[in-house]
Amino acid sequence: MDAGLVGAIVLAIAFVLTNGFHDAANSIAALVATRAATPLQAIMLASVFNLLGPLLLGAAVANTIGGIVTVPPSAANQVIASGLAAAVTWNVATWRRGIPSSSAQALVGGLVGAALAEGGVHAVNWGGVEGGHPVGLVGTLISLAISPPLGALAALLVIRVLRRLAHRATRRWRSPARLGEWATAAALAFSHGANDAQKAVGVIAALLFANGRIESLSAPTWVIVICSAALTVGTALGGWRIIRTVGRGIYHFQLIEGLASTGASAGIIFGASLVGAPTSTSQVVASSVVGVGGGRRRWRHVHWEVVRHMGVAWLITLPSTALLAALVFELWQWLT
Repeated sequence: MDAGLVGAIVLAIAFVLTNGFHDAANSIAALVATRAATPLQAIMLASVFNLLGPLLLGAAVANTIGGIVTVPPSAANQVIASGLAAAVTWNVATWRRGIPSSSAQALVGGLVGAALAEGGVHAVNWGGVEGGHPVGLVGTLISLAISPPLGALAALLVIRVLRRLAHRATRRWRSPARLGEWATAAALAFSHGANDAQKAVGVIAALLFANGRIESLSAPTWVIVICSAALTVGTALGGWRIIRTVGRGIYHFQLIEGLASTGASAGIIFGASLVGAPTSTSQVVASSVVGVGGGRRRWRHVHWEVVRHMGVAWLITLPSTALLAALVFELWQWLT
């Protein structure tokens, strides 16, 4: 196998690993923060459902990501590897500061920046929305932009409904609520695997297709399994910085609030995965946490300084990774 292809695939797996630092950790943050599960139990839950998501829910998101750039097969390895290198660098830098940055934005920015450096504006599939499905860069950006406010709104509505239902609840209500949080965390991990693992699956499929290893953008099963496993390993090795930020840094969860946040987030990401819309689990979950605070009318309890730092990171992620990827691509060309 060509060394350039191998290197690009390794970078794709590294991206999934750092995605686990960020987005996979978000799927179990509320479960751990509310002490509904131990960290080990939460990781085991995420492991199973992160794997089942991409295996059972299809490849709609992978197809969307795989079609963002259109470069010649001879340049595919360099372009995709440069984009992945920029995304991995960004993920590690934000993870070290405990900021829930968007791995999806980092990947999209990296791919687009490297493609622009290689072939100009014609190397990007600008796309839009076709038949209710996002296509190309514009469609991806639309889905990334609307999913966080949808997550906040959904969580606000869910917490208000739950508060009404639990108004006269006794302590016996806590056991069903704890089980409900397990169920919604499993659903969130499943949805996250179907959305985020498929991003890397789409990238690797594009690499294999450009190098003549497969005949279509349908990825082999081994690619899905490896990407899902890397998500779980990333959560176990580095997810705790992000769990602390989301689970305790934005707003202090109670059991019912964790149930509302994970349930609302799971619903938004699951729906997005069905239509092939790439989302950021970090952004959706963090926004849902803010929505929970609003639903309880406890805006002053939201740590807005943390929210501000996250917002700045989200705004600068895509242009920063695009610029970094373009620089990596040019350096690669100069060295070779």
